[in-house]
Amino acid sequence: MRRNRFWILGLGTLLTCTLFIRAKNNPVFPEQDKPIKTIVIDAGHGGEDPGAKGSYSTEKQVTLEVALKLGKILEENMPDVKVVYTRKSDRYDDPRKKAQIANDNKGELFVSIHCNSTGKIRKVTGYKTVYHKKGRKKVPVQQAIYAYFPSNAKGTETYIWATSKNNAKMESLKQNSVIVLDANSDETKQLMDDTDPETFILLNTLRNAYFDQSLRLSTLIEDEFTRVGRISRGARQRNEKGIWVLSATAMPSVLVELGFISNPEEEDYLNSNNGQQELATCIYKAIKRYRDELNRFTGHGKQPSSSEAAGSSPQAYLKPAKSGKGIPAAPLQGDNYCVQLLVTDKFYTPGASIFRKLHGDVSRQQIVMNKKKMNKYIWGHFKTDRQASTALRKARKLGFKDAFVTAC
Repeated sequence: MRRNRFWILGLGTLLTCTLFIRAKNNPVFPEQDKPIKTIVIDAGHGGEDPGAKGSYSTEKQVTLEVALKLGKILEENMPDVKVVYTRKSDRYDDPRKKAQIANDNKGELFVSIHCNSTGKIRKVTGYKTVYHKKGRKKVPVQQAIYAYFPSNAKGTETYIWATSKNNAKMESLKQNSVIVLDANSDETKQLMDDTDPETFILLNTLRNAYFDQSLRLSTLIEDEFTRVGRISRGARQRNEKGIWVLSATAMPSVLVELGFISNPEEEDYLNSNNGQQELATCIYKAIKRYRDELNRFTGHGKQPSSSEAAGSSPQAYLKPAKSGKGIPAAPLQGDNYCVQLLVTDKFYTPGASIFRKLHGDVSRQQIVMNKKKMNKYIWGHFKTDRQASTALRKARKLGFKDAFVTAC
């Protein structure tokens, strides 16, 4: 299966790096440890840095609540995993300190939790007459009256570091090579020679493996959000301010945007106990799926039967970032792809004019989103990712701007 090949490649590179170092330090190879022993949870912002602001709450409050709930779920369901928090109270830490906490605790996974926000929408609410002087006369002119309303943007996003930050990620791996490669400090310093081609190849391979693993986890997180009816805006690369900590942590790392605190409806959901618990549970389930896959390919978990594998097909997908430059999609299990066109409260028949130019089967699924019944429309049944990518471009060209590829 494609997903199997993905993990074999990613974990193979990690194992190669580890054996490369250990071969120079110790000819006896100990039994391979479990791939995830420590998970670092970062509640974004804090203290004097409130982050994004809603009408009555702040990002720092929501992220801390969800981080603590996620940590509790992990501690209860993964007792063999150490959970580390960058903060457990309302305090501010510089991103460098957060990265240091993660690296010093030898984390195998870093999850940073945030909330999204957009500016208010300006709308014309009426007109007034004003007079402009034109020569000796005053000419009446209709002038628009504007009012500002909260944004209606909604949905989740999960980010990994952009490829333009690969050098920074590799530098963090080099600086934390004793932690990452489990090697003796003095010997590691000798091995980590900037001018040594072997060192460059080693760190580059390790960084690429972490990138692939981060990409895989990001798609699993968005898949779990979709399962409970949240609108997913996709898994993406990110290069702007606020993402530095992902490239500074020497481990697979993701940043999760829980929703838009600037949207009144989403703000209520983000501040509700049920909403926070649901979000934390979704992230936990994604981490569990991610760890189970790692365990199976490192010999720490049983291989699934063919029926189990068929029943656990993840909706792994990626949407392009706002710049229009996407990142390669994570491998989808199985041989069939579909394109999710839109989620709306409107009802359309399969032969509705909105779908006519697609020239293919469109199915409807009813979902519940924030206690409201919505309709999700899925198009096609494509055998290859190339066919699905072509279909996705067509869908977006026809006006389905939020379309993305998913597993059928």
